[in-house]
Amino acid sequence: MNTFLKNFGIILIILGVVVLAFYSMNTPTSNAPLAFAGLLLIGGTAVHVILNRIID
Repeated sequence: MNTFLKNFGIILIILGVVVLAFYSMNTPTSNAPLAFAGLLLIGGTAVHVILNRIID
């Protein structure tokens, strides 16, 4: 479980990158995917730093 929690932030960052890749491959219709991807990237970074400080 600790291994999953340590990598949870990285998983969120990768999901943000996937959303950005999907957005760039398709015709953009709105900016909602960009906002969602930005939240995933920033949130994933914050979660990664916070959880790694708590667990270690």
